[in-house]
This record gives sequence, structure tokens and C-alpha cells, in this order.
Amino acid sequence: MIEHIGNQYVVARPVYSANAFGEEYKKIDRYHKTFLDHLKLCCSCSTQKAKRIALSLLPITSWLPAYRIKEWLLSDIVSGISTGLVCVLQGLAYALLVNISPSYGLYAAFFPIIVYFFLGTSRHISVGPFPVLSIMVGATVMRLTSMADPSPVDSSNSSMSNDSSLDDHKVMVAATVTVLSGIIQLLMGALQIGFMVIYLSESLISGFTTAAAVHVLVSQLKFILQLNVPAYTDPFSLFKVLNSIFTQIEKTNIADLVTSLTVLFILFVVKEINQCYKAKLPVPIPIELIMTVIATGISYGFDFKSRFDVAVIGKMKSGFQPPITPDIKIIEGTVGDSFSIAIVGFTVAFSVASVYSLKHDYPIDGNQELIALGLSNIFTGSFKGFASSTALSRSAIQESTGGKTQVAGILSAVIVLIVIVALAFLLEPLQKSVLAALALGNLKGMLMQFTEIRRLWRKDKYDCLIWIMTFIFVTVLGLALGLAASVAFQLLTIVFRTQFPKCSTLANVGRSNIYKNKKDYSDIHELEGVKIFRCPSPIYFANINFFKQKLIDAVGFNPLRILRKRNKAVKKIRKLQKKGLLQVTPKGVICTIDSLKDSDEELDNNQIEELNQPINTTDLPFQIDWNANLPLNIVVPKIELHSLILDFSAVSFLDVSSMRGLKTILQEFIRIKVDVYIVGTDDDFIEKLARCEFFDDEVKDSIFFLTIHDAVLHIFMKKDYSTSKFNFSQVPVETQF
Repeated sequence: MIEHIGNQYVVARPVYSANAFGEEYKKIDRYHKTFLDHLKLCCSCSTQKAKRIALSLLPITSWLPAYRIKEWLLSDIVSGISTGLVCVLQGLAYALLVNISPSYGLYAAFFPIIVYFFLGTSRHISVGPFPVLSIMVGATVMRLTSMADPSPVDSSNSSMSNDSSLDDHKVMVAATVTVLSGIIQLLMGALQIGFMVIYLSESLISGFTTAAAVHVLVSQLKFILQLNVPAYTDPFSLFKVLNSIFTQIEKTNIADLVTSLTVLFILFVVKEINQCYKAKLPVPIPIELIMTVIATGISYGFDFKSRFDVAVIGKMKSGFQPPITPDIKIIEGTVGDSFSIAIVGFTVAFSVASVYSLKHDYPIDGNQELIALGLSNIFTGSFKGFASSTALSRSAIQESTGGKTQVAGILSAVIVLIVIVALAFLLEPLQKSVLAALALGNLKGMLMQFTEIRRLWRKDKYDCLIWIMTFIFVTVLGLALGLAASVAFQLLTIVFRTQFPKCSTLANVGRSNIYKNKKDYSDIHELEGVKIFRCPSPIYFANINFFKQKLIDAVGFNPLRILRKRNKAVKKIRKLQKKGLLQVTPKGVICTIDSLKDSDEELDNNQIEELNQPINTTDLPFQIDWNANLPLNIVVPKIELHSLILDFSAVSFLDVSSMRGLKTILQEFIRIKVDVYIVGTDDDFIEKLARCEFFDDEVKDSIFFLTIHDAVLHIFMKKDYSTSKFNFSQVPVETQF
């Protein structure tokens, strides 16, 4: 019964142990589905199920018929044109990260949009090249290219980069890796295992993208300075690239440097204006487009290529090239790289899609996103493009300029198509240093993630450590190895958190039925002789010893040591009684000698197993009060604890090893007459513990309770609570030692 009294409530109910509750309230027998039942349901077919599957595989069939032409079309047109122009420029810029001709970046900006229009579930993200993925593909391209030809390879000016066979090999590697990563994503989506992305936490993704931005920054320096930098793909490659740049810094092309710095400065200034006045501007100022047009015109008008020997895009092939077949030999050496690219690409795209789905209140399907991105990469790679995901800045433009659906995306693809078919030749005089500056101009958001360190440090030290270590691993080891090491470290932190949990001792706060960590409050009341111990993590083989030590520290003594001391004392008392040196009188016990010679070492070494057994005093003509003075100065540590409450409400599971260890721990307390109560457990937990052989029916009834308060009330009723403390002496004074 619950009675409301103002802002308080009074609960009147019996004190429940697990057995008592189970007897009063019978559980309903439920049928739990077996694997065969789930298999039958999965394999069954119906008209509704077929329709549901078809709609899920083609999300366009659900949102396109409901498209509001009058309300959405104009906004989607404006958004599509704005996003399409950015797609063209980012496609060209990010192709430099892949170490292939910029013209292939247009294919990477076109095909993913077409496929995602039909298969994607997000209405606002703009799929296409992403700098992190581009540099991951570029690292694989340079690694396999250097293996194919051990001589130094540079993507800007070297004679090797102008060799058509080498360029074709680079394009083949990029396309093959893209197709393979798409196949991996498609398989993951078909097998419904998109949940794997949950192992990449927000902190890990933030640290990874920040480190990847540093790699992008360093990789673009050779284009900004126009230097011949060899390809490095092994660990510490970033530092090797920096060393190569600094050793030949005197060869810098001043024209490229001045142009790129000027473009970067203007980009940053205008982007800050867009950010500050985004509420007043109808659309963001398309500064990338403006700077591209101006830079192209100036480079063409003043003939920068001949006068200053700058590196330009060069010949741009108009139209589409025929599809290619991936190279099996390349696939054999890029499985690991492709898997990393597939995971990172999906993680970034799904994270951005989740943000917009929450903002605009519509659902997205992670597994369908995997299928959409997988098929996008397969088509893109087949037509000589490179891996795609979604760029944060591009998606922000599509959403902020009024985009309502992927109709804006398909219109941006039309803009890219126009450039591929008819306008590509206009970009031939554009300097590569300008494209590098455009790529760096979009890194501000990722580089500003360094501020996450302060926020994470205040919220969670472990998440902050994950961010820092991820950044270090990716920076030092490279993107693929760094990602693997970061995931391993993140999982290690989870093991560390559970292996060394923050156990605490609870106490009554404000003399209520609320129990909190006694270190956190001043107005606490801890019952004498009662200890409440809380473990906030699973108990398993790796932390059972830690749990035992923390419990011993909390109660202030080792129960096994107390048990052994008491058994040794009983052995000595029996020896005195057998020799007739102890006499029981109505006034007490009389000892007729002053001392007894015995060796504690002998007892410890030769009879250790006997000392660990329960204390048996049935053969003695009196009961022993272990907290009183014993004869002949026999020393046994005195303990005030008579009841131990273990709060297992946060313990989610136990394994076999931990159950055995827990059994031993509880046995030791029970054998020294300390009552043990386990609270906050569910039925499955109780059944596991009940399998331990020492949990007979009588003990089980007194050991499992629903709440801490139930256990405390049971202790009150069980003990004589006539004074300010529990008095549990059970023998007359005259018969005690």
C-alpha cells in the first residue's frame, strides 16, 4: 500500500526475501522463442512482408510519392545548385589526396549521389568524396604503387607521375579498393550487422578525424609548396614527409605558395562571415566557386604555367570512361585497407545522417545505409572513381540552403554532370595549389575538434584518454593501423573499467531509506555492525580478486584470517581441556596454568586445510564469545561486524570463475558468523548463485533480498535492537571467557 502525504509517500509492505516474494507472487510461465522459431519467422513469406522488404530496399518509394512540389521544389533547386558547385570543387580537390588526376574526382562526386538518391534513407546528407576517406585510399594507392615500382614517386611534377601506365595503375588501385570496400559494406548491410559501428565511439571518431585532418594538411603541403616528395606509407610516414619537405624547403615555388596562402586567407575570412551572419544571409556566400573562377581566370590570363612553372590540373577528359574490372592481385593486398575504409566511411555518413534525422524528425536505417553506400562505392569504383561517404561541410550546405529531400542531391549531380560533359576543359589552367588550399579550407571544423579534449576531460577521463590515444595512434601509425590500434585501446579501456571498478561503502542518508556513498554526504547514518558494499560493474574472472580485496578493505578485516585464528584458538582450548587445565564453574571458567607453549608456524604449515573449515565447538561445554578476552592471552582479532549487505544492483553478469570466487568469499564470512545479504539482483542472477553448493534452502532464504532497505529491516527484526547498537551475545556472562 502506498499513501501520499504532501510531497512524501509512505509505503507499507512486508519485508521480502527472494524466496518470500516468489511464494507470494507467482511468475507466469512464458514461452521463449528458440533459434528454430526465429529461423522460421525469418524464412516465412507473406504479401505484407514482401511489400515491407521492397519498401525498405527502395526508400525512394516511400518518400517520393509524398513529395510536396509547391513547398519543397524551389528550396531543393536552390540547395541542389549550391551543393553541386561545391561537389565539383571538392571532387577535384580531394582527388589530389588520392594521388590521381583531378578529373577522376568528378566521377567520385557524381555516381554516389545517383545511387544514394534511390537507396538512401537520409534526406539531407550529400554523399561523395570525403577528405579522410580520400587520404586513406591515397595511402593505399601510394603503398601499392611504390611496391610495383620502388623508385620515388611524386604526384606533382616528377617524370614518373606523367607516365600514363603509372597513372593508370594508380587509378586501378583506387578503383579496386573502392569496389572492395563497397562490397564489404554491401555484405554488412545484407547480413544486418551494421551494429558493428557501435564499437567506434564518438570520442574515437573525433580523435580519428582530427588526426586524419593533420594527415590531409601535411599531404597538401607538397602541392602548396610544389615540392618533389616521395611516397611514404609505413608507420611514421607523416614525420618522414615533413622531413622531406623541410630538407628541400628552399625549392619552394613562390607563385604557388603566395596563391595558396591568399586563397586560404580569403576562404577563412568569408567562411567566418557566413558563420556569423548565417541567420541573415539567404544562402552562404559560395566562396569556393568564386575563388576557383578568379584563380582559373588569373592563371589563364597571365599564363602562370609558363611564366612561373606552377603545377596546373592540365588535360581534363570530357565525358565518361568505360567501366573497368577490379584487379584480383590488387584485391589480395588491400582487404585490410578496404575494410577500414568501409567502416570509417559508413561511420561518418551514419553519424551525420543521425544528426539531421533527429533535427528534422524522420527515421534512418543503418543497415539500409550500408547497402546504399556499398552500391554507391561499387558503381563509383567501376567507373574509375574513389571511395565516398559524406563531407560535413557539403551536407551542411545542402541542409542550410533549404534542401528538404534528396531531390536537392540529384540536382547537385546534374551540376556535376554538366561539368563532366561540357565544362571540364575550363578548369585546365587551375593551379593544383588552389585545389590544395580549397581542401585545407574545409578542414577547419575537424581541426577545431582539439577543443574536445577540455570538454571530455571534465566529463569523462576515459573518453578523453581515448581521444588523445586515437589521435596519437593515427598520427604516428597511419590511418589503417592507427584505427585498428585505437579500437583495440578503446576495448582495453572497457576491460580496465570493469576490472578495476569504483566500489563504495553505502550509508543511510538523512535517516531515510536512501543509501548513498558515505564519502559523498555529511548527514549519513551507518548502522553499527552492518556494512553495505556496492560493486558497480560485472563480476568476472578478471576482477574477482580485485572485488575480494576491495570488500576486505571495506569491512576492515580478512575473514579467512579471522577464521584461521579462531580455529587455532579452539584447538588450544581443546588441548587445555584435554589436559584438565580448564574447569567450568558456576562463576565462569578457571585456567590452572599461566602459559601454553605452541607454535603458530606449525599450525599454519601442517594444518592449513583444517584451519579453513567451519568452526566446530559442539564438543565444548560452553560457548565462546569471540569479542571477549580469552584465557592464557590467546589473541583473536575482535570484529564488530555481524551483517554484510552486498548491493549487486549494478552487477549485470557473473561467469563461472567469479561464481566460484564469490562462493569462497561468502563462505569465509558465513563461517565467522557474519550474515550476508545480496540485494538488487534479478531472478537469473539468483539462479546462478543458487547453483553454488553451499547455498542450501535455509541460507538462500536469508541471503537474497529485494532491496537494501529490506535487508536492513530484516537485520532489525532478527537482532535484539533494544539499545543504540545490536547486542548479539547469546551466552550468559558467567560462562564466557
